[in-house]
Amino acid sequence: MDELVGELVTKAGIDRSIAERTVGIILGFLRSEGPSDKVQALIDKIPGAEAAIAASSSGGLSRLMGGGLVAAGTKLMGLGLGMVEIQNVARELLQFGRDKLGADQMGEIIAETPGLSQFA
Repeated sequence: MDELVGELVTKAGIDRSIAERTVGIILGFLRSEGPSDKVQALIDKIPGAEAAIAASSSGGLSRLMGGGLVAAGTKLMGLGLGMVEIQNVARELLQFGRDKLGADQMGEIIAETPGLSQFA
């Protein structure tokens, strides 16, 4: 998790605490919307990912927003991220996934997760 958060801070130019919460939101989105076995393989490669997902999904507001890409985007904007920053963060996270799982397996996650291909 530290490696991924560090990359987001450096490459996407966002604050460390925002980067940590962003990872949880995006991984939570992938878990709920993507191919579960493949996403779980990615989550397993990121130490601390489970805690980040749990932290990002707590609270009544997240339950009210529902799921899907729009809800994930709303949560990210709620952290103060603009659309360009969200795109940069998503691209960095997807590249991190390619580095950890390989391009083919990450490609399957992207292809099988509604709305994700626009960030690939």
